[in-house]
Amino acid sequence: MAKKESKKKLKSEKASKTASVQGEKTISVEDQYKADLEQEKDKFLRLFAEFENYKRRTAKERIELFSTASQDVIQSLLPVLDDFDRALAEMSKHKENDLSKGVELIKNKFQSTLEQKGLSIIEVDKGDLFNADKHEAVTQIPASSEDLKGKVIDVVEKGYKLGDKVIRFPKVVIGQ
Repeated sequence: MAKKESKKKLKSEKASKTASVQGEKTISVEDQYKADLEQEKDKFLRLFAEFENYKRRTAKERIELFSTASQDVIQSLLPVLDDFDRALAEMSKHKENDLSKGVELIKNKFQSTLEQKGLSIIEVDKGDLFNADKHEAVTQIPASSEDLKGKVIDVVEKGYKLGDKVIRFPKVVIGQ
């Protein structure tokens, strides 16, 4: 009888071990499903975040494209603005008041339209200290006095900014 009881005991231990192994398998399958679900959620969130970044980046690129396009147009119009300044300077020498007033009105209207689009003049005066970050030196000439060395002697061409970006540096002559 002792043998029968020990056999029964062994069978019950084996059964409990297989039940616990099956229970572990069930738990591990559940855990596997949970892990898979978490992994899929993580993939979804990453994909969603990547898509949001894509939308922001393309919107920024679109805005940048429009501003760059307007910058190109405005840069191509700057020589026309310079020509108006030269024409007005020549007309003032010949005392053609009516014609110069008309040209000046057209120039002012043209300039104010460009200013509405964000264009501004970079102010440079004769005698200002030359700064390579702000000016473009066209040439150097001997300074008439010691205090003009390294300073702006003449402004050859005005400089302009579009918003905060310099689109043309002022071209200056500096004293040597």
